[in-house]
Amino acid sequence: MTHTPNDQPGRGAGVTVAPVLASAGIAVAVMQTLLVPVIKDLPQLLNTAPSNASWVVTSTLLSGAVATPIMGRLGDLHGKRRMLILSLTVMVVGTLISALSNTLLPMLVGRTLQGLALGALPLGIGLMRDTLPSERLGSAIGLMGSSMGVGGGLALPAAALVAQHMDWHVLFYGAAGLGTTAIVLTLLFVPETTVRAKGSFDLPGAVGLSAGLIMLLLPITKGSDWGWTSAVTLGLFAGAVVTLVLWGLLELRRPAPLVDLRTTARPAVLFTNLASIMIGVCFFTISLVLPQLLQLPTSTGYGLGQSMVTAGLLVAPLGLTMLLTAPVYARLSAKYGPRTTLILGLLVIGIGYGAGQGLMSAAWQSLAIALLVGAGLGLAYAAQPTLIMSAVPAEETGAANGINTLMRSIGTSVSSAVVGMVLANTSQTIGGVSVPTMRGFRFSFLIATVAVAIGVVLALFLPRAGRASTARAGNEEETDLDRHGESARSVPVPSVPVPSVLVPVGEHPSDRPGRGH
Repeated sequence: MTHTPNDQPGRGAGVTVAPVLASAGIAVAVMQTLLVPVIKDLPQLLNTAPSNASWVVTSTLLSGAVATPIMGRLGDLHGKRRMLILSLTVMVVGTLISALSNTLLPMLVGRTLQGLALGALPLGIGLMRDTLPSERLGSAIGLMGSSMGVGGGLALPAAALVAQHMDWHVLFYGAAGLGTTAIVLTLLFVPETTVRAKGSFDLPGAVGLSAGLIMLLLPITKGSDWGWTSAVTLGLFAGAVVTLVLWGLLELRRPAPLVDLRTTARPAVLFTNLASIMIGVCFFTISLVLPQLLQLPTSTGYGLGQSMVTAGLLVAPLGLTMLLTAPVYARLSAKYGPRTTLILGLLVIGIGYGAGQGLMSAAWQSLAIALLVGAGLGLAYAAQPTLIMSAVPAEETGAANGINTLMRSIGTSVSSAVVGMVLANTSQTIGGVSVPTMRGFRFSFLIATVAVAIGVVLALFLPRAGRASTARAGNEEETDLDRHGESARSVPVPSVPVPSVLVPVGEHPSDRPGRGH
């Protein structure tokens, strides 16, 4: 079956499909950040030790990492709309469980279920690819991508206001309401598609990938607590390597693998995914540094003395700029190609972090950094799936986007661990409280700048537009002859960023696990 956008609803579909799916992205982003205002108080709120309370964040990270590629594959097999609704429903159930929880165990259950909603992101992108006409696809996916930044940024000050004036459980009820609204709108306005992958679900592959990811992400997020050279940390890293290697060998032998590693090894996919890790590092670094700098008291000599609500408002333009960048990306990509647009976005991010080395002395300067880095992130995130989708058939859209989202999650987790360690090791004690120093903030920005440089080098290995088109034609012929017996249309699809996170003053990122979207 040759798939074209017009096999699905007509051109008017984009009027409702894009904003409805973007609303689902906002609901997921809100869920990811709603606990930030109370994260430092969780040990008291849940009557548990701080080391145990940190699992409230870690559980969401792990379940989200596992769910993203699995839900993408299930969507390819059984229908993306069906799996999207399932993801959102599980999120709402988990959010309600958390809303009724006052102890650690039920809270962990609820937060784990909430993490499964991250699988909705590649599903939403796949639905847009399957249902929208080509001329609307770029801007629609840009909207989907920016929704995560907008939702994460706007949720932070709103959540801070709720936490200051209401019972903290109201945060969960609000998130459940947004999730329910997204489900209803999806049922009413988003059609199911007829695009399906052949084969059955690869359960052994799902188990192997889940085990490998958990063993990889656990020491990344808990290494500061356990010790980076402890037997547990090193053992889990070693176990992750062995498990993922064995999983890869298994996948290469499966007739219908969870992840088609041969497709993933194609240059357009491989180097885009590697660059995605670097972009994840860049996104989360600014999300860790600016909020803390803004909230530190002026008595430190460099803190800007802003409230958490104000800090959230000053960082929120990071996501809003992504929204405004979406139509700019569509024009640039059409004229110069997604490879060039990705490199341009990375260079803008690098300029933002470079300027940030000297722009940390006033609140308006933080706003300027957020705007500049946000513009670069908007271009870079939108270009990634455009490159990936040019190399994969339509019936593998969900799985391919799931892996790309997973790569960004790994990048944000690495950023949280490395930047958290830097800020902790360069901190100073003021009034009995350990706080980050300006030296630590600047070194963190330097780390992000290095990640940008690595990302640019990786992007230079991507095939140019002409070669990509030739490779895509060959890929479709290979798919037709060797696997599916049908041709596959490749349509550019932008990506989904991970929502930013504010870190309450007095809490180091190394004291809590980071997350990956």
